[in-house]
Amino acid sequence: MSSPELLHGQGVVQNVFGDGTVTDAALTEAGTALAAESARFAGLGWMPGTAGNLSVTLARSPLRLAVTASGRDKGELRTQDIVLVDEQGEWVPDSESGGAIARLALASKPSAEAGLHARIAAVTGAGAVIHVHALAAVRAGAAWPGGIELRDLEMLKGIGHEAHDELVTIPVVQNHQDMRVLGDDFERVYVRATAEVREVPALVVANHGIYAWGSDLRHARWHLELTEALLQIALATR
Repeated sequence: MSSPELLHGQGVVQNVFGDGTVTDAALTEAGTALAAESARFAGLGWMPGTAGNLSVTLARSPLRLAVTASGRDKGELRTQDIVLVDEQGEWVPDSESGGAIARLALASKPSAEAGLHARIAAVTGAGAVIHVHALAAVRAGAAWPGGIELRDLEMLKGIGHEAHDELVTIPVVQNHQDMRVLGDDFERVYVRATAEVREVPALVVANHGIYAWGSDLRHARWHLELTEALLQIALATR
């Protein structure tokens, strides 16, 4: 069963030692929850084979994320198929994890996009980030490379916006193999929430896929599924 704290809590697991080391319990909860969510999206056809990746934020200072391991079938992940990464998306070695990697037999090779997960978590304060290869997102990114404008759609409420009389733009950036470049492009198009402006919790990477985030895995999932549905509607009615 997926961890209720990671799926339904405030996103950040507070099981952290004073030196920043994440506890075994937090890593186990993260691995269980990420495996369950990965299977869900693999079943939808959004994470074929080894494609796509998910992460949860485990600590803020220093930033630590559990991200799905590279090269693993996303429909068959086990609890230990996660990697502990830092603010750059780089593997945190066992010597800096308090021995948790060896004790829990965790993976040591993160998904290639872990760096962008870390950047999104750092910039937005997200407790979870999901990246999948959903078809509507790819098609919409190709159709509207400057950003996907949505208006007067009921499901906009599900991503924190008005159903009517508000123009909502899902940002689009070009794909790049360097996560630092993609991270910079994400920050360029990301609009921080203010008293007057609401966040758009999704990013389309052209010819690649979509990222969505939220305070925890459940909210990240909602934002992903709702955004993909909105993009399907936009494509069907253009």
